[in-house]
Amino acid sequence: MLLICLLLAGCSDLQSQGKALDAEGTQSSGTVGNTHAKIGQTWYFALPVPRNVSSRPIEITGASVVDPPKGLKVVSYAAYNLNDTDGLPLLALEGESDTPDFAHLKNYAVSPVKVPAKKESDIFFQARIRITSPPEKNIKRCRFQYRQGNEEFTQILDCELELKVEQ
Repeated sequence: MLLICLLLAGCSDLQSQGKALDAEGTQSSGTVGNTHAKIGQTWYFALPVPRNVSSRPIEITGASVVDPPKGLKVVSYAAYNLNDTDGLPLLALEGESDTPDFAHLKNYAVSPVKVPAKKESDIFFQARIRITSPPEKNIKRCRFQYRQGNEEFTQILDCELELKVEQ
């Protein structure tokens, strides 16, 4: 039994803590948000644009928010080209005239997103979030999973989202 526990413990950390992504990018400080949100609304939240600060290329295999608070439900994740959205829509309300028509854009998250060494990606990742009740707290961090060579990594970046529901 002890051997099984040791083997399981050794397998539980298949991904190493990564350092290839820029943790000090433009989205690492400050808060994106809206103080007049409503229950039932769906928002598009852009995660930090991946910038590879390492000397080797990476392939991003996933991106997500860490611990979404009660009141915010992540409906889906996607990845889009900055050129297709005329820049980075940090936070956009679904159905608004200035919100990109994401349903008709190519979703690059269906395969790994390649980011060359020392370059910023043209692809950004996004969380589609629905407000189900007044959020208890903010989203504070985002998780990126990537491959560099034959190694798998996970890296947590700051990315704060505050949605306040009008009462």
